[in-house]
Amino acid sequence: MNRTDVAAVDDRALGGSLRVVVTRAADLHAAKAAVDELVRNVDAAANRFRQDSELSRLNATPDREVLVSALLAGLISAALRGARLTDGAVDPTVGSAIKLAGYDTDFAKVPADGLAIDLVVSRVPGWRAIAFNEAARTIRIPRGVDLDLGATAKAMTADLAAAAALARIGGRGVLVSLGGDIAVAGEPPSEGWVIQASEDSGAPIREGEETISISSGGIATSSTTVRRWTRGGVALHHIIDPATGLPSTGPWRTATVVAATCVDANIASTAAIVMGVGAVIWLEVNRLPARLVDRDGSVHRVSGWPSPS
Repeated sequence: MNRTDVAAVDDRALGGSLRVVVTRAADLHAAKAAVDELVRNVDAAANRFRQDSELSRLNATPDREVLVSALLAGLISAALRGARLTDGAVDPTVGSAIKLAGYDTDFAKVPADGLAIDLVVSRVPGWRAIAFNEAARTIRIPRGVDLDLGATAKAMTADLAAAAALARIGGRGVLVSLGGDIAVAGEPPSEGWVIQASEDSGAPIREGEETISISSGGIATSSTTVRRWTRGGVALHHIIDPATGLPSTGPWRTATVVAATCVDANIASTAAIVMGVGAVIWLEVNRLPARLVDRDGSVHRVSGWPSPS
């Protein structure tokens, strides 16, 4: 397949950027339609900023066993799996902590600056407080717990959307990027999917920037430099350390990870920000190639992430 056959469309979804790329231009309309349908379903199921979403209704019904849809059950399962794999570094019970830090509405509506807020160190309730029966699709959350699936739901949506598009276009190649969380499926271009390593998913594609090529799976970036706001002169961001209930203060400002799926890549990239220096060993043990950028902008490539050619 020649690069000239590749076609792409850009849009907005789930509060961020959306890009769909196909290896045959004639497939673009069908692939985008499949992605849009999947994204709409996830938004209705798991958008914490929609009062009518299934997740919002669940959070408003504590201390009761609730039957959830298959889609929400899958998203919850992925979030709890992420917590298990990272020993709680990625934890879906950070919802209240994120709100207290000022991220209490769609990010586009979060004021860039504002008055000081009281930030108190307090461990989040913890994922083990959730009683979830995946087979029965039932869940009980304790009073005072707000589930937030943001760390994994967007990435899992990219995986599901790529699979849905692939089914619609008959196995030819497709890439779905949701705010920089990227999933690919089907037959890749001859040179693989060439992806620019960037701290901001909205950054333009530029010649000379560091890139990596993947042929399957997914890649995800977590960063403290993009979704930021200031309160009383204090810079805050959306990646919460469950041990403190506050925005993570580790050495990495950005972590990009490649994995077998986009959701696994996102679990690892978010965990790397929270784990700090300990992330290097954890990534190497789990054989997850990663590109870590420290606060000074120095790049650290670990666990087989290739050096620029």
